[in-house]
Amino acid sequence: MMSEFSDYLLPASYKILVKAGLNPDWVTWFDGFEIQKTAEGNSFLVGRVEDQAALFGLINKICNLGLTLISLNRLEEPE
Repeated sequence: MMSEFSDYLLPASYKILVKAGLNPDWVTWFDGFEIQKTAEGNSFLVGRVEDQAALFGLINKICNLGLTLISLNRLEEPE
């Protein structure tokens, strides 16, 4: 039986909204995350991370690039 906490140690998919119209060529900067532009001129980064450490690394990269993080949502995994 896994605890609720241990769920966050497993791989998971995320949808991250940043305030910037990222070019699809930026995909290499974001470890294979898909880039989806919004009608408002922002971008979603959609992809999977292996664990919380990888997620924090991705958030740190967003910060280091000077991008504004608008939202971060963990996506439900199909059972």
